[in-house]
Amino acid sequence: RHITITLSGPILALLLPLWEQGCWSLISVSGAFVSSGAQNQAPHSAEGPSELLRRHKRSWVWNQFFVLEEYTGEEPLYVGKLHSDMDKGDGKVKYVLSGQGATSIFTIDESTGDIHATKRLDREEQAYYTLQARAVDRKTEIPVEPISEFVVKVQDINDNEPKFMDGPYMAGVPEMSALGTTVVQVAATDADDPTYGNSARVVYSIISGQPYFSVDPKTGVIRTALPNMDREMKDQYVLVIQAKDMVGQMGGLSGTTSVTVTLTDVNDNPPRFSRKNYQYTVLESLPVASVVARVKAADADIGSNAEMEYQIMEDGPGVFNITTDEDTQEGVIILQKPLDFETKNSYNLRIEATNRNIDPAFVHLGSFSDTTFVKVTVEDVNEPPVFTTQLSKMVVPEDASVGSPIGRVSAHDPDSSNSPVRYSIDRNTDLERFFNVDALSGFISTAKPLDREVNSVHNLTILGLSHIGKGFAAITVLDINDNAPVFAIEYETLLCENAAPGQVIQTISAVDKDEPPSGHQFYFALPASVAGNSNFTLRDNKDNTASIVTKRGGFRRREQVLYRLPVLIVDSGSPALSSTNTLSVSVCDCDSDGVAQSCGAVAYTLPAGLSTGALVAILGCIITLLVMVLLIVSMHRRKKEPLILEEERDVRENIVRYDDEGGGEEDTEAFDMVALRNLNIIRDPKVRRDVTPDTPTFFPYPTSSSSRPVYKTLPDNVVFREFIWDRLKDADVDPSAPPYDSLQTYAFEGSGSVAESLSSLESLSTDSEQNYDYLSNWGPRFKKLADLYGNSDGNSVFS
Repeated sequence: RHITITLSGPILALLLPLWEQGCWSLISVSGAFVSSGAQNQAPHSAEGPSELLRRHKRSWVWNQFFVLEEYTGEEPLYVGKLHSDMDKGDGKVKYVLSGQGATSIFTIDESTGDIHATKRLDREEQAYYTLQARAVDRKTEIPVEPISEFVVKVQDINDNEPKFMDGPYMAGVPEMSALGTTVVQVAATDADDPTYGNSARVVYSIISGQPYFSVDPKTGVIRTALPNMDREMKDQYVLVIQAKDMVGQMGGLSGTTSVTVTLTDVNDNPPRFSRKNYQYTVLESLPVASVVARVKAADADIGSNAEMEYQIMEDGPGVFNITTDEDTQEGVIILQKPLDFETKNSYNLRIEATNRNIDPAFVHLGSFSDTTFVKVTVEDVNEPPVFTTQLSKMVVPEDASVGSPIGRVSAHDPDSSNSPVRYSIDRNTDLERFFNVDALSGFISTAKPLDREVNSVHNLTILGLSHIGKGFAAITVLDINDNAPVFAIEYETLLCENAAPGQVIQTISAVDKDEPPSGHQFYFALPASVAGNSNFTLRDNKDNTASIVTKRGGFRRREQVLYRLPVLIVDSGSPALSSTNTLSVSVCDCDSDGVAQSCGAVAYTLPAGLSTGALVAILGCIITLLVMVLLIVSMHRRKKEPLILEEERDVRENIVRYDDEGGGEEDTEAFDMVALRNLNIIRDPKVRRDVTPDTPTFFPYPTSSSSRPVYKTLPDNVVFREFIWDRLKDADVDPSAPPYDSLQTYAFEGSGSVAESLSSLESLSTDSEQNYDYLSNWGPRFKKLADLYGNSDGNSVFS
């Protein structure tokens, strides 16, 4: 029994080396492999002329099939053919295929044994498939051949470009490096089969970065292509490296990556002072350990290659010292000893700066140090006088008389030898004033008798005073942020009715009276109350200006002529100040170029069904109604009744206004003359003066004195006070008094004048020496007065 596997033509050449091993039976014409099912089985010929190679003493063995990846044909790809010598062509033998991809990828014709691939295969996803082949009886399903396993291998094509898995690259190389110095190695991988063809054979080339760098085409090693590249000239380069498969031949696929090469610093630059001479001035009173000056030598290198060491070479050691500021690499000159202007008023220092880390490879470039000169000038200050001895010990007898000299103190002015010193005693140390000191000579003497038993030791403080110095000061007023920003100008913003949404209609700016050192920086925004409006928005341009932008279109003058947009402006001061400015936006009719033609309100057209005459009539009716209402209100106010009727008022105690004209002498009814009576006469306390009285206006007065004293008998101040209090009591106890306050008016004349009273109020009740009989001769107009005053008794009475 034999099973024959027929393969496609291209596979035949791959299997020829296996013939010598005796593993396969090959039918030369048809390209069929035959596996023997028994050791001594007679030769079997396949269809067509062929020579059969048989192997004995082994069961039949299967080799691998080959399938081309990424097949794009419309028909299923033919893989090979299975055939058994038990198959007589009568259809009794059925071929069955199982394993990886069986039925889903690979199919077999049950009758002929032809194997096809139904899907496009990708070698990078799966390189081979293991399948099992069986030949069984179609009816009984009994195997007619033992099951056997074979492999279908996917043959590679060049469908993957090289990729730099570690890119982009960052690398560094020291500046001033020699030609060919290795920088970095790049590597690209190709997913194609490296054992088949040139699909995965990659070569490298440099696309960008020449002539400074080169790349090895096989290894991908990048090297310098120019010597002595200087970091101070250019410190970074960006290279583009390409990897191409198919050994770089035409048709190959390629990939690129970038390589950033940074030149690292080396100490190839010496330090240099920007000036050869420096001058500084200090006061002689400068404390020890204070900073006198700072100098710096510049170095083009960076990092540790720019670190400095400074030292003082001449004139300064002992008085000054210099150290290095590690943060700024400056030389800091420090005072080590006190300065004295009178001893030495200037110092000339020679300062040397040297690189701390010198690279021997660059010593040939020159010295890595530099020197400069620093002149320090000492300024004089007004120093206090200096005493010859700080503590002067003196003795004096206890019985020394007042004014006895004890000793002398001496001091001099260090600033001027000719300046006199005046002496005095600090009285806080001599409260009882036992001693005096001569202001010019410094001699100390007794001022009071001394008692050793009371105080045996006196500790005095002597003051020495020289000339008084004078100083001058220039006062500069520093600005503070006390003004809020406002609009730069008064803006007149015009908005076209045809403006589109998002259109800038005005650019605004601001001014501020303050002058900050760093300049103005304004921030613009809309207040929170209008930030959500549907008409406008504000865009801060970050350059001290802002743009007003429309949010919508369709603005109409008929709807609204003027918009007022508040704008909040904040400055950058500390604390920040802000102001809200109002921007007026007028809606205008514009032409096609956006030029405003007319702005302001537009007249409304009348409704179609209402004429002008009808509107005028309606307006006239409204005006007439308003006039009538005003007349009614005015008449109502005139008819309003007063709280107390005028005709019922008591004219004796109220201000009365008369609207009619008197009738002359014969009119005795217009007013009551009794109201002018003398008020010194006691009146009935029961009668109210601010309401209509219940009794007649004229009432009899008592002829004899009552229990109340007559006001005229009391002093004036008491009279008036008693008169007011009596009227107040009358008003308080009257149950018929109104619930409101009323004006009480009283006519009352005091007494005590030497010339007697000039008023006519008393003429009603007192005797008068004047004769009024002549009134009868004046005619009928004075008849009333003649009746009142001209009787024969000489008394004036009311009738």
